[in-house]
This record gives sequence, C-alpha cells and structure tokens, in this order.
Amino acid sequence: MHDKKTFGRILGITIVVLAIVLLSIAVIMIDRHPRTDDATVRANAIAFAPEVEGRVVRLLVQDNQAIHKGDLLFEIDPRPYQYALEQARAEQATLEGQINDERRHIATEQSAVGTARAGIMGSQGAITAAVAGLQSAKAAVERAQAAQMSAEAQLKFAQNDYNRIEPLLAKHYVTTQQVDQAQTALRVAQETAHQASSQLLQAQAQESMALAAKQEAAAGFEASQSKLGEAQHTVDTLETLMAQRPNKAAKVHQAELNLEWCQVRAPFDGYVTNMNISQGAYAHPGTSIFTLIDTTAWWVLANYRESKLKHIRPGMHVEVYLMEHPSQRFNGVVDSVGRGIFPEDGGVTNGFPAVDRTLNWVHLSARFPVRIRVTDPNPDLFRVGATAITVIR
Repeated sequence: MHDKKTFGRILGITIVVLAIVLLSIAVIMIDRHPRTDDATVRANAIAFAPEVEGRVVRLLVQDNQAIHKGDLLFEIDPRPYQYALEQARAEQATLEGQINDERRHIATEQSAVGTARAGIMGSQGAITAAVAGLQSAKAAVERAQAAQMSAEAQLKFAQNDYNRIEPLLAKHYVTTQQVDQAQTALRVAQETAHQASSQLLQAQAQESMALAAKQEAAAGFEASQSKLGEAQHTVDTLETLMAQRPNKAAKVHQAELNLEWCQVRAPFDGYVTNMNISQGAYAHPGTSIFTLIDTTAWWVLANYRESKLKHIRPGMHVEVYLMEHPSQRFNGVVDSVGRGIFPEDGGVTNGFPAVDRTLNWVHLSARFPVRIRVTDPNPDLFRVGATAITVIR
C-alpha cells in the first residue's frame, strides 16, 4: 500500500515535470520560430487602362478569367488610327518628293551659281570699263566744246575782218588780193567751225553711248546678283524642308504606336478582376477597364509582435499555410521587415509633442509587417487578400 502511494506520487511529479519541460520547450520554440495567423496574401496588380481612346470592338476576356502573357485582351476600333497613319505617311512622302525636287533644282542651279558669279565678275569689269569710257567721252566732249568755241571765235574774227575790208575795195583803199585773202580766211574759219561743231556732236554721242554702256553694265551686275540670290535661296529652301523631316517621322512613329495600342495584350500571366466594361463601350485613356493581377510573384504580409522581430531577419525560411488549404504547406523567404507603423498617439501640436495623460495598465505590443516572398506559389490556390498562417524557421 505504501509502495503504491510512493509510486503514484513519483508518477504525478514526473508528469508535472514533463509538462513543465514540454511547456518550456513549446515557449522556446514559439519564441525562436515566431508564428502568426495575422497575415494576408498579396500580389502585384495594375488598373488596366488603354493608351488610346475609341470604341471597344472586341472584348476577349471575362471577369476572374486566367490569362497568359501576350494574350489579346481587347481591341479598340483601329480605323481612325489607320487613317491617321496613312495621312502621316502621305505627308512624309510629300515632303520627300519636295526634297528630291529641290535637290534636282539645286543640281541645275549649281551651274547657275557659277554662271552668276562669273557674270558678276564680268559685270564688275564691264562697269569699270564703262566708267572709264564715260570719263574719256566726257573729256572728249569738253575738248570738242573748247575747239568749237575757238573756231567760233576765229570765224567771228574772220567775218569781221572781211566785212571791214570788202567795202574798201570800191574806194581802192585795199587791193583785190587783200579782199580775196580775207574771204579765204572767212571760208577757212567757217569750215573749221563746222568741223568743231561736228566733233562736238560726235563727242556728245560717244558720251551718251558710254553712259548707256555703264547703265547696261550696272543692269547686268544686278541681274547676276539676282540669279545668285535665287540659287542661294533654293539651297535655303532645301534646308528648311530637311528640317521638317524629324517632325514628319515623329508623326508617323506616333501614328504607328497609336495603331499598335489599339490591340491591348497581357503584359504578364495573371487573372482579370473588377471588370466594369462591355464590348461596344467607349474607352478613354487613363480610365481603368479592369484590374489585372500578376500571378508570377506572390508574397504574404504577416504582422508580428515587436517582441518577436529580434528573431526575424531577411533571408530566413518561412512556412506558409493558407486558411482555405490549411493542410498544404508552401515555402517562403523573409524579404524585409517593416521599419515603421502609424502611431496611435503622440502627435504634435504647435511644435510640441502631445502626450496623453491617461495610462493603460495593460500595454499591448505593436505589430510590424513582415514581407514574405512565396517561392513555390500555386496561382490556382492563391487569392489576393486571403488569410495565411506563417511560421518562421
């Protein structure tokens, strides 16, 4: 009887000790391998919006449908963008035609430039010669005028001498020979005056011809300069047309891009969700049509107490369980640990910290988000926002 009591006492103590040991091991394991069910599944997602506006002529996906990278999701009416592309290409072709025409024109004008420059040089020489000729003609006119004046003076003298001597012959104050000599001198003076007048008229005509030659040379010089200016203007026109090339090419590229954007394809594997449009609707750039979930990368955002963060470091292995499938384990890796959360108290007022005067006897530890990247996700089982359980190993 005594032995039974002793055995029972020893068994009870042993059970208590084992329970304490097991509880201690469990506490240590939980502390060393933090666990939480305050975790949600996350994935990258984009609000899918078209790049161009237009009528949706084809809608090839449905809400919650699985899609693959490169699949055609929907198509916007491409006709306005095809017309715009054709117009842009036509404008570009027209510009190229103008450039080719100007190049051919320039090829023709190159000889004109040389001819114009030679004409300018020749015209300058002609002007110089014409100026010299005009000056010589003016000098000849001046000499002819002086000769005419001298001849007229001699003629007047001879006329006066004859008029004085001829009446004296009848009175026999002079001889017939003297009268004949005076008459001969008068005729010579008249001929000399006539020749002087002719020479003056000839010099004046030569002066007029020299002036006309100078004017003609000046007109030729202006014409040569005009031809040279026209040829240079042709070169400037080509440069202006060449400067329009980038603008026309950019319009063609933009039109091609707009036409390409009419067919919208999936940028990655994923699921369509939150669809709020039907075929035939008018789509606008920047206006979301549906949300596309990227199923190529999944992670879990787990909230751990701050007392457990000392045992969590990036790169640690994590066991992930979904509440929908608690028996299936997935593997994960700690990607990062949150560095801050929004404080519940301790705001700032007028530059001073506002500290609440009340004191909570039981202070709850804060929870910080730990980002866990799932290395072997199953896209068919994972859902954004699903509850998960994580265990740090």
